[in-house]
Amino acid sequence: MTCQAKDCTIAIDIGTGSTRAALMGPDARVLALAVREYQQIVPAFGWSEQRPADWWAAAAAALREVTAAARAAGHRITAVSACGQMHGTVLVDDAGEAARATVPLWNDKRTLDYVHDFERRERVADWLALTANPPTPAWPAFKLQWLRDNDPEAWARTRTVMMPKDWVNLRLTGERAMDWTEAACSFLVDPATGDWSPRIFERLGLDIGRMPPIRLSTEILGRVTPGAAAETGLAEGTPVLCGGGDYPVALLGSGVCRPGLASEVAGTSAILTLVAEKPLLDPEISNVGTPEGNWGGFVLLESGGDAARWARRAFHGNALSYAQILDLAAEARAGAQSLFFLPYLVGERLGAHRNSRAQFFGLTARHGLPEMHRAVLEGVGFAVNRHLAVMERATGTRPEALIASGGGAKADLWLRIKASIYDRPILIPEEPECGLVGCAILSAVATGAARDVAEAAGRLVRHGREIRPDPAWAETYARMQPVFDRLYASAQGFYDDLDALDAAGTLPDTDRRPT
Repeated sequence: MTCQAKDCTIAIDIGTGSTRAALMGPDARVLALAVREYQQIVPAFGWSEQRPADWWAAAAAALREVTAAARAAGHRITAVSACGQMHGTVLVDDAGEAARATVPLWNDKRTLDYVHDFERRERVADWLALTANPPTPAWPAFKLQWLRDNDPEAWARTRTVMMPKDWVNLRLTGERAMDWTEAACSFLVDPATGDWSPRIFERLGLDIGRMPPIRLSTEILGRVTPGAAAETGLAEGTPVLCGGGDYPVALLGSGVCRPGLASEVAGTSAILTLVAEKPLLDPEISNVGTPEGNWGGFVLLESGGDAARWARRAFHGNALSYAQILDLAAEARAGAQSLFFLPYLVGERLGAHRNSRAQFFGLTARHGLPEMHRAVLEGVGFAVNRHLAVMERATGTRPEALIASGGGAKADLWLRIKASIYDRPILIPEEPECGLVGCAILSAVATGAARDVAEAAGRLVRHGREIRPDPAWAETYARMQPVFDRLYASAQGFYDDLDALDAAGTLPDTDRRPT
């Protein structure tokens, strides 16, 4: 039986752990997938780097595999669209080569002193309207300050600043640009104009002349060069889109592409996003540009799935599977017999309490491991719901449903708990590779196969399941949420005390023993 030849596109996802290339059918289904892994480099505590050369080598190898599969099946490739890990700040010289062999990634914390200095010198509230974002070590603005001060030789040779997927696009086409989704989340764009802000560059001591033009994700950036064709197996002249950041493109691939739609991406962290026409100006909310040109206000809970991972390790030494832990949690009633868990195991990304801690509250002799595991799952839900309430107040909207993606979208008990805490349905995309689907949607618009992003998403995104709230659970959780919120607020007075105790505890054991 032969497979009918199709007009297909290729999606590339340049992730933190690997690069994936996929042959996408006209219905945005994955027809072939190739993966090439690489490692993070950790030269010092809190640092996280990768080599742009590794991204390109991985992309070229994955593309060779996928294009070979396309040729074998007789499929035609009409466009290439990439998404990639955000905020990794690539310095590129005049010749189009990396001016620095390694790049600080999104999770690199070496810029923390720059952020603290900024917060001491500036009134952060005044900057929300200027940048649409509160300061955080992730933003490229602070990474550029560090690179300027600590690698002046590479900084002097830098002609263009790019993000990881922009670097791969440069190698494919020879063209330099940054798309709207990446630029809007850089702490360097004026949200009122959608362009680089001369005022911000001047205040931060950076050179606006090193920034590339900002283009839309659906625009065709350029075409595959002869050299790139030889390395990747792509046909010379194949159109290459500007693409976008992996997170906003995955939002699109899950169907979240209109104001009023909400998403929860549940992985190691939990990212809650609410799409709006304008950025949500609140010190607890960050904002990213979305591929269709809106804004995604988002809040990141650092310990989402990581809370369940911690409980598995702490209570069972990793001897139980996650399925067994969910079975344990299912033995407990909703509310875990009034046991609360605050899931701030690694602090918070924003605000005055980045040093926040986790805690159980309400433990009694009647509680056991089932209640503790259920409280962990519920605590993550309460924390996300607290963020959702902040975002709803900022927009004056209440989404009718949330669209869930990521690894956490496979845990049915946790989904039922969350749906009941949020008191609204949760929809699950049929295709879990939402970033690849998002790239296919962008290509559909660029090639004329769809009128616009919303039309393409409506046709190509399929939601396979709907998880509805349990009415009895929802009633229990509605009584518990205000208590969780009060616990969250009241615990903050102890975090500096715990830091002081930790500092005192760093003395050698011999110095702490009584004589």
